[in-house]
Amino acid sequence: MAWENTTKLTEFVLLGLSQSWEIQLLLFIFFLFLYVAALFNNIVILLAIIQDPQLYNSPMFFLLGHLAFLDLCMATVTIPRAIVDFLIQRQAISFQSCMAQLFFLHFFGGSEMLLLMLMAYDRYVAICHPLHYASRMSRHHCIGFIFVAWSGGLLHTSVQLGFTINAPFCGPNHVDNFFCDIPLLIKLACIDTYHLEVMMVTNSGVMSLVGFISLILSYGLILSTICSRSTSEGTSKAISTCTSHLIVVTMYFGPCIFIYLRPYTRYVFDKMLSVFYTAVTPTVNPTVYALKNKEMKAAIGRLFARRSGVASILIATVH
Repeated sequence: MAWENTTKLTEFVLLGLSQSWEIQLLLFIFFLFLYVAALFNNIVILLAIIQDPQLYNSPMFFLLGHLAFLDLCMATVTIPRAIVDFLIQRQAISFQSCMAQLFFLHFFGGSEMLLLMLMAYDRYVAICHPLHYASRMSRHHCIGFIFVAWSGGLLHTSVQLGFTINAPFCGPNHVDNFFCDIPLLIKLACIDTYHLEVMMVTNSGVMSLVGFISLILSYGLILSTICSRSTSEGTSKAISTCTSHLIVVTMYFGPCIFIYLRPYTRYVFDKMLSVFYTAVTPTVNPTVYALKNKEMKAAIGRLFARRSGVASILIATVH
C-alpha cells in the first residue's frame, strides 16, 4: 500500500505534559534529574565493564553493557528536548525532526526489548542448563545475539517509519505529548487510519506482548529451577532478584502493551505511561540489573579507585 506524499505540514507542536508554568518547572527539575542519573549510571556501568576483562568476557555483563548503551540512547532521544521544551512557550518540532525522533525511539526501544529477552535467555541457560552454558553463550553467540537485537530494532522501526512518513499530514499539527510517536501521529493523518492502526498493533503491540510473555515464562522457569535446588536463603535471594527484574520489565513492557496493542484512543494517563518507558526505565534499569550485583559493585569500586589514583597523581605532578 502506498500513498501519494501530500504532506503540507512543515512542523508539529508538542503540547507537552502540562500547560501550567509551575508544573512545567517541576517537570523540568524531575526530567533533568532523570537524565543526569541515566547518564551517570549507564556511563559508569559501561566504563566498569570495559575496563574489567573478567566482566567484559562474561556473557551476562557483555549483554548488560549493551543494555546500558541502549538505555543511554533511549533516554537521549526524548529527555533532552523535553527539558528544553519545559522552559519555552511554543514547543514546535520540524516534520523531519519528528520523524527522526520516531525512528530512533522505536529503533532503540525495539532493540532493547529483544535484548531483554536475550538477557533472560542467558540467565535461563546459566541456571537451568549450566553444563551447556559455555557452548550456548560463547562470545560468538553473544555477538550474534547483539546483531539480532539491533537488526530486529532496525526492521521494527523501518516498517513504522515507512508507513508514517508517507501518510499525508495537512493539519491539525498538535501532538498531545512531549515527543513524537506513532499513535499520536496516526490521528493527525488526513486519511482513513485503519491500515496505520493495524500496522501499529501488529508491529509494536504484538512485539511488546510477545516479549513480555516470553520474559514472564523465562523468569518462571528460572524461579522453579532455583526453588528445587537452592536452600531457603538462596531461594529468598533469587526471588528478590527476579521480582525486582520483573517489576522493571513490567514498567517497560506494560505501558507499551497498553499504548500500542489497541486502536489509539486518548486516555488521560497515556502521558504518564509514556514517561515510564521513555524516561524512568532507562534510569532504573542500571540500579536493578547492575548496581545490585556484587561483581559489578566491585568493578565500579575499582573504576573509581583507579580514577581517583590518576587524579591524585595529576594533582601531585602539577604541584
